[in-house]
Amino acid sequence: MLDTTADQRRALRARAHALNPVVTISQNGLSESVLQEISRSLDSHELIKIRVFSDERDVREQYLNTICQQLCAAPVQHIGKLLVVWRPAAAKSATTKSRRRSAEPRRSKRSFQGGTRN
Repeated sequence: MLDTTADQRRALRARAHALNPVVTISQNGLSESVLQEISRSLDSHELIKIRVFSDERDVREQYLNTICQQLCAAPVQHIGKLLVVWRPAAAKSATTKSRRRSAEPRRSKRSFQGGTRN
């Protein structure tokens, strides 16, 4: 589990305020497929909200701790039925490849035709 300072958590809570939940944990609980979906969402967004449909606070706290321990993430906030989790891009696993485009601009059709028209 990642540790964050109070200032970092404050800034992350501010960023997460406008976010919508991207993953939902329903009655079936925290399954392996839900953990994989959370991991994919963290890879894409770094900061996500998770909605938990459980009325028991202890269960939601346990979900938050399990998610953060298994996915090397940091808990940002647990308010009501929403969990906010953050994992920086540097903490991604070594198996994920970054898909960056080249810095070159796209070529136009004319640049392939060998010159300009008269």
